[in-house]
Amino acid sequence: MTETPADEPRTSPAWEAWLIRGVAAAAVLVAAIVTAITSGAVVHGHPAYAVMLAVTALIGALTLWRWRRRRRAGGAGLLLLRAAGVLAALPWLLLLTWLRPFGAVEPALEAMSSDDEVAVTETATRIAMEPAGDAASVGVLFYPGARVDARAYAAHLRPLAEAGHPVVIVKEPLGIAFLSAGALASVQDSRGGTWAVGGHSLGGTVAALDADRDGAAGLLLWASYPAGEMTSFDGAVASVSGSEDLLATPADIEDSVVDLPDGTVFTEIAGASHAQFGSYGPQPGDGEPALSDEEARDAIVAASLALLDAVG
Repeated sequence: MTETPADEPRTSPAWEAWLIRGVAAAAVLVAAIVTAITSGAVVHGHPAYAVMLAVTALIGALTLWRWRRRRRAGGAGLLLLRAAGVLAALPWLLLLTWLRPFGAVEPALEAMSSDDEVAVTETATRIAMEPAGDAASVGVLFYPGARVDARAYAAHLRPLAEAGHPVVIVKEPLGIAFLSAGALASVQDSRGGTWAVGGHSLGGTVAALDADRDGAAGLLLWASYPAGEMTSFDGAVASVSGSEDLLATPADIEDSVVDLPDGTVFTEIAGASHAQFGSYGPQPGDGEPALSDEEARDAIVAASLALLDAVG
């Protein structure tokens, strides 16, 4: 048996070196693929996800560089630290992949352009649609659905701005509305005026929390329902849903009746699916729509404008 001389440094086993290189390469690859597939949504989204991707790729690249050769084995503590790093990296990469956003598609992208009727501005955390003429008395703050590109709602919300209602779409950190909760109070403080708050799916649930806590003039639920009872809310409420939605199902909407104020207006769009409340393509687990995206969008807009008319 060949023994390592006492004065010669011991190196880590070959399998350990290759495992660490493999995990590091996976980190670089996952970050690169996600960025390439959803580059538009990453660039135009809240910067939190882009930072996660960049940091993951950087750490992976540095690890590959440091482990281009087998390294010294080190003591038991260092070995445990390496093992912990490998074990932590795997769920991190799974999370990073799961957070990949549903990118906006047409006609939402075209609706992001300014014209004589609506001025569209975009920051790292918000999209604003300002009516060119005199603004109506009621603005709309809107929370996107989970992991959905905020731009995906531009075509659905632009008609509200064209009707004179200022619209602010929240860009949520990591596409999770709960991480932006409280945006209504911020908008009310900075801009003044009267505001309704709305949202799609998980975004609607957070909108309901904002409305109940911060005194919104109205609540607009798109394929959504509140997390708990809010029957004492004194603003106008509209629940707009789709008959073919398998994510916020008709049964879910029916169950939410007892949690909403008595005057809530429920509108079920026959044939509409969950993903038709935005323009971001099909969504896993959703039902098959039985009407066109344009028809669904027109019905959603009409129900939304009816709520704003009731508020204003």
